[in-house]
Parts: sequence; structure tokens; C-alpha cells
Amino acid sequence: MLWTVCILCMTILGLMFMLKKFNQPYLIAYIIAGVLLGPYVLKLFNKPEEIETIGEIGILLLMFFIGVEINIPNKKSLIIKPLLAQGMKILLSFIFAYFVGELLHLNLESVLLIAILFMFNSTAVVVEFLKKHGTLHTAFGIIILNILLLQDLLLAPVLTVLKFWNSKDFSIWNMMLPIAICLGIFLIFRKIRHLKEIKLSSTFLENDHELQVFSGLLICLGFGLIAETVGMSAALGSFIAGVLVGKIQAFRWLEHSLLPFKVFFVALFFVSIGLRLDINYLLSNYKLITIGTLIVLISNSIMSALFFRMLNFKWQDSFYGGALLSQTGEFGILAISIAYKTGMVEYDLYKAGLGITCLSLLLSTIWISCGTFFRFRKKNCI
Repeated sequence: MLWTVCILCMTILGLMFMLKKFNQPYLIAYIIAGVLLGPYVLKLFNKPEEIETIGEIGILLLMFFIGVEINIPNKKSLIIKPLLAQGMKILLSFIFAYFVGELLHLNLESVLLIAILFMFNSTAVVVEFLKKHGTLHTAFGIIILNILLLQDLLLAPVLTVLKFWNSKDFSIWNMMLPIAICLGIFLIFRKIRHLKEIKLSSTFLENDHELQVFSGLLICLGFGLIAETVGMSAALGSFIAGVLVGKIQAFRWLEHSLLPFKVFFVALFFVSIGLRLDINYLLSNYKLITIGTLIVLISNSIMSALFFRMLNFKWQDSFYGGALLSQTGEFGILAISIAYKTGMVEYDLYKAGLGITCLSLLLSTIWISCGTFFRFRKKNCI
């Protein structure tokens, strides 16, 4: 085990030094390391699901940190615009999935899954680039982040539908409970957005690093567990915890205490994505996977760019936003896995969807770099 972890760290470090020269995000290194060390190449890791389970903690920590850093907007435009954008995206996703289904003669379940894949983007990838380009706290960045958070809210009813699609246990209550909780969360955010700070004393934690670490992990993972128990996304629960903690002055130390955990577990999550990429299937169906990935990147970019342009953003900002929201995200992988386990889709579509999702995550970083170059080049010209 120690030998395996050392090789993983060495591989990631080598790839990170290489990517640093090309000014690319490190998450590419994590995915490539997973591909190289996975069961289809060097076979160092033969059970991707084990690392994936550990890596999901990284997504919870990532969403927690986003919640700590973000300020809930007071302006209605920063809330209404994401609602309009995501609403249009859902509509166009179903229309596009319908035409793909007609072209490939797919059944209703497959069409539904394709539409779901187009609905979700990668919060981890997009936030990484927003931070890198210094646009996370701008009006443009807040709108994009709010779109991603709306997607996280949608994940609860979507996963409920997938879990109970072929089940006799489905009831209206299974669907209504997550929706009601989502509305409750919205009302809570609306209530606390005007609060600058919540005063709470925690002198017993101020000088005790061990207590700080385990208290922080309990808050982050505990909220995630509660959210998952009631049928929602655990990542959304961690985000709520982050928003609340960000308002409490006594927990300002939390960000520094949990940062190393976030880096490590997020890395493991993206390594698990690389481990899932079946190279043999990819090579034998490279035309389908390549065309599917390009369709996802291009169609998502065009749809998202049109949304931003309709919201009165400049063309260069719209193309940049379209590039940011071009990929299928980590929740797409979760949706594919659940759809396959419940018998909604066949093995071939599961493997194809998994390959397209992984490649879209990998190639979207290059696609975003192109959109970034176009945006800043245009601004410099102006």
C-alpha cells in the first residue's frame, strides 16, 4: 500500500511540473495519473470504486470551501439571471437529447439520461478557473457560480427519479420531499444574505488545532450526511455548512485547518475519474467517443454562450462563459452510474457515457484556455 501511494504521488508530481509550464490546472494531472495507474494501463489500482468513495469527501470539502468564500448576492439580477439561464439550458438539453435519440433510435430512458448529462457541469473545474482568472467574486463569476449551485439543487430530484425509475417503491412523497427541502434552503439563504456576521464565542477552540480539525470535518461531513439522508446531494449539504460557517466569526480558523484535506481528497476524486476510463473500450469505439465528446463540448458552449449573450453580456464574455460550462461534470458520472445500476440503460451506453464524460472533463480545460485567450485578447485590443 505504501509503495502504491508513493508511486501515485510521484506520478502526480511529475505531471504537475509538466502542466505548470503550460499554465494548465492540476486536475488534469490527477485524471491522467488515474488513467496511467488504473486497471487498463499499469494496473496499479484495480478497484476504482474504493478510491472514488474516498475521493467523494473531496467534493464535499470543495463545496464547503465555496460556501465559506461566496457572498450571497443581494441584487435580484444576480439571482434571476442564473434561474433564466439554467431554465433555458434544461429546455434546450431536452430538445437536443430528443434529436440525438431520434437520430440514433434510442429509447426514452437513454434520451432522458442524455438530457441529464447536458444539464450538469463540473463545479470543481469551473471554480478552479474562476479563481485562477480572478473572476469568482465579480458579477459574471457570481452568476456562473449561482448556475452551478442551481444544478446542485436540481441534483436531488434528478437522482430521486433515476433511483425510482424502475422501482415499485416510487411515490409522490419521494419526489416532493427533496423539492420542499430545496425551497427551504432557498428561503434560508434569502434570510441570511443580509447578515454580515453571526457572533458566536468558541474560545476553547482558538488555540487547539486538533479540536479545530475534527470540529471542522464534523461540520462539513455532518451537513453532507444530513442532506444525503433526506434525498439531496451531500455536496449541497456541505455547501450550506460552508455558507453558515462563513458568517460565523468564531470559525474563521476553519479554512486554514481543512485546506490540506481539501487538496488531497479532491485530487483522489479526479484520480478515480481517470481510473474509470476504460482504455480498451475507448480505443475500440474511438469514433463514437470522440464525436460524442466534441458534440458535448461544442453544443454546451454554444448553448451557454447564447444564454450569456441574451443576458446582455459582451460576446467575448459570453464565449468565455460558454467554454467554462462546456463539460459534463462529476454529477453526470453519478447519474450514469445510478442509471446503469437501476437498469435504465445498457452496458454499452453506460461505458460510452462514462468515456464521454471523462474526456469532456479532460479536454474542457484546453477548451476553457482557448476561451480565456479569446476573452483577454479582445479586451486588450479594446
